[in-house]
Amino acid sequence: MRVALSVMTKPNASHNHDVVDALLDEARAITTAANRLDTAAIDRALSILVGCSSKVVVSGVGKSGIVARKIAATLSSVGLVSLYLNPLDALHGDLGVVAEGDVVLLLSNSGETQELLTVLPHLRRRGTQIISIVGNVSSSLGRMSDVALDASVEAEVGPHNIVPTSSTTVAMAIGDALATVWMQRRQVSADDFATNHPGGQLGKRLTLFVRDLMVPIERVAPVQSSTSLVEVIDEITKVGIGAIWVRDASSSKGIDGIITDGDLRRALKAHAPATWAGLRASDIMTKDPITIDEGVLAIHAIERMERNNKKAITLLPVVGDGGKVTGILRLHDLVQAGLITQSTSGD
Repeated sequence: MRVALSVMTKPNASHNHDVVDALLDEARAITTAANRLDTAAIDRALSILVGCSSKVVVSGVGKSGIVARKIAATLSSVGLVSLYLNPLDALHGDLGVVAEGDVVLLLSNSGETQELLTVLPHLRRRGTQIISIVGNVSSSLGRMSDVALDASVEAEVGPHNIVPTSSTTVAMAIGDALATVWMQRRQVSADDFATNHPGGQLGKRLTLFVRDLMVPIERVAPVQSSTSLVEVIDEITKVGIGAIWVRDASSSKGIDGIITDGDLRRALKAHAPATWAGLRASDIMTKDPITIDEGVLAIHAIERMERNNKKAITLLPVVGDGGKVTGILRLHDLVQAGLITQSTSGD
């Protein structure tokens, strides 16, 4: 039994080649579709989408329905409000989501999907414009659309030409192409895109500011430059963020210095134990530390934390109006927010 299992699970090089061939076949189907698409039809479809002042309703049945959901999600992600509508549910009340001025995008490989043909007149009566992505532009659905985009394929990838593979790939690729060109024509910027992706890497880089991630200064009371080493250690331990800041009441500066765990270690190493009791905050602190404005994008804080004089900066005092200290930003905060994937060693 063990021998049989080993033989069954052993990788087969010929099978690997079959997978590559299948991928290449699907890629060729997309290339063929791109060369066959009618330029006038593409321009008409894009004109309708660019002129849409309402929303896009995308619909399909079966595998085409799954592709329709993906296209609706993609359009919404780039800023064109879209939703998926199940044609069966539409006939039983969900048609209420369709409003005058909407654009309807219908997907069907055959172009004869009965559920779509049944709901189409009701969509028309609501003053919508119809774009179809079909495997046969001469089909009933193609003829009844304002514009039909040709998504036909010579054959499905796989045995017997029965599993929707190439056809769904081509339909999805056309949907992606419409979304990306719509972005270009509407001049959607990276910032615009990020607002719809606040949880993604790009969204975080373009929407999170230093003020959003910093530890508020209310949690970190300053110490005086004359504060003893023991008191400094007690304060750092109490605050629990790995640092405290230094500011004398008579100082005209927003901040005189900062003391991190690393500063403490270096001070203890540099001074004999017999002198530790006489150390003050002014002997330990990093004077005139690099700061960052609270209104700066958090991603730019990483540039400030790059290595300086062979010392890794992993913590920045944050300042607001007039140089007033408003918080402390740690490398840990940037990592936790997902802006960077790993921290560097240092303070």
